[in-house]
Amino acid sequence: MKMDGTVRVYDVETIAHNKGKLISVSYEQRRRDGEPQRRQREIYDNGNSAAILPYDPGRNTVLLTRQLRMPIFLQDGIEGSVEACAGKLDGENAERRIVKEMEEELGYRITKVQRLFELYVSPAAIMEKIVFFTCLYSPADKVSAGGGLKEEGEDIDVIETTLEEAAAMIASGEIVDAKTVVLVQYLSNHATRG
Repeated sequence: MKMDGTVRVYDVETIAHNKGKLISVSYEQRRRDGEPQRRQREIYDNGNSAAILPYDPGRNTVLLTRQLRMPIFLQDGIEGSVEACAGKLDGENAERRIVKEMEEELGYRITKVQRLFELYVSPAAIMEKIVFFTCLYSPADKVSAGGGLKEEGEDIDVIETTLEEAAAMIASGEIVDAKTVVLVQYLSNHATRG
């Protein structure tokens, strides 16, 4: 049993463990009025990740991906989710991992990235913490067509568009991925300020 302030964890049970792990956590939480309350939550732990939105200030463009995301397909029937380049850390340093992901998914070789912040996108049920990055890129950095790793089941389209068009894609509902919305809005706010 773990004790931390007003929370006592009584039991952690693994319900499923394939690529990620689904756990059931039983705990007691002392409410603000002092009364204890027993609760149980299912939490999905798919590991931490990193996401990046590369930016070319000379052309005011960004690089995005389009790929199948089964939860979005099942919910909305959309076959191609437009997103920022991202990948699981699998215990690796976030900066090194995102540089590899950019080359694999986008086909651009970048050596310097800017770490922005870390966020939990859905903390009520998902343990994943995402490290957010941006970087400068240009056409000279392109080393391949990208597309991801076939052996990992990736089949990724690379999209180069203006920052304004990426923001319009959020407004129109074409971009529905939270990490991408955060990065586009962050870059829109900071790129225009110089």
